[in-house]
Amino acid sequence: MWIRALIGILVILSFACESNYVPKPKGYNRFVLPKHSYQSLPDSLPYIFEYSKHAKLLRDSSWISDKYWVEVYYPEFKANVHITYKQILNRDSLKEYLNDAYFLTAKHQIKASGIDETIAETPSQKTVVYAELSGEVPSQFQFFTTDSTDNFLRGALYFNTKVQNDSLKPAIDYVKVDIVHMMNTLRWNESVN
Repeated sequence: MWIRALIGILVILSFACESNYVPKPKGYNRFVLPKHSYQSLPDSLPYIFEYSKHAKLLRDSSWISDKYWVEVYYPEFKANVHITYKQILNRDSLKEYLNDAYFLTAKHQIKASGIDETIAETPSQKTVVYAELSGEVPSQFQFFTTDSTDNFLRGALYFNTKVQNDSLKPAIDYVKVDIVHMMNTLRWNESVN
């Protein structure tokens, strides 16, 4: 009798141990990308451009920030576009700002697999230098523009996440479109400074 019970338990256990395990595919972040729409910066800054309605405008709160530095924050992507502005005082200060812009981009060469630089002209005849960084870098897109006499503006895109950049590509491309729109609508606000 106990032999039949033992055989019954063994049969049940042998079926219970069978597994129909199917490995799951690797998951990726899903970004729901809203339609691009824009709003204008307040006129209290020495520069004005249109930025995304899906972003928040914040004061730069870093310990080195200046009066006119802002962050265009995308809460949905956990991304910031840091905007820094400097008034050009003389020829030497312009040279210093240009050197800083190139130096800050070059600092990423340690992790970057490539840095593609593009010089573009906006509809209002401003020249903008864009640097697109590839690889696992903290900043994937940087840019600057100047009128060479009074104003210098620099920006950099950062994501506050540990997700790899290839998974962030849709969000990076989305914000890049917004950055190009910012620069295409940029104008200097002469009433401030």
